[in-house]
Amino acid sequence: MGDALLHFAEELMSSGWIYLVLFAFATLDGFFPAVPSETLVVTAGVFAAATGEPNLFAVIAVAAVGAFVGDHISYWLGRGAGGRLLDRTKPGTKRHTAVQWARRSLGERGALILVVARYIPGGRTAVTLTMGSVRYPLRSFTPYAALAAASWALYCTLVGYIGGKAFEDNPLKGVVLGIGLALGVTLIVEVVRHQRAKRRPQPEVESEPELVA
Repeated sequence: MGDALLHFAEELMSSGWIYLVLFAFATLDGFFPAVPSETLVVTAGVFAAATGEPNLFAVIAVAAVGAFVGDHISYWLGRGAGGRLLDRTKPGTKRHTAVQWARRSLGERGALILVVARYIPGGRTAVTLTMGSVRYPLRSFTPYAALAAASWALYCTLVGYIGGKAFEDNPLKGVVLGIGLALGVTLIVEVVRHQRAKRRPQPEVESEPELVA
């Protein structure tokens, strides 16, 4: 089965269609986190090192553009449906206070949150949706989304490339190593983020008014 899987992967990676597949996966992952775009980008990086196909720089560029487009789709989804819901929150309620706190937090460190979240599967979608919902300025969102997408694509591809160079005679082992490295970095980022979140002051909220019979 390993030989059949390796043959299939080699056929896919040597085909021109791989770039369209990479773009589609990276785009969909921006607003549908069930799509494993990291795995595909890492795998492409492994084969770029082990066999020379696909082209390393093309993989980075295509993955970055796909991630950039996907993040913007997520942003506009949040700005459409989510924004209308948030606009209806009543002043003085817990939800309204939380929304205002989110707006302030994103206004103060939105760029950092956006870039870091790109490395957390699922987290990136939550952040971009929220940024759209609270109407984080698009002129600020776009350049940092570009930075996040480019750094993510470079990171995933190079992690795969390292695995491919380590196991040039067995790309499947390189894929396992590459994915393992990516998961390890993701775990570190998530642990650090969790520790910082525990130390961060939470928004003070007022109780929603009770209905009097």
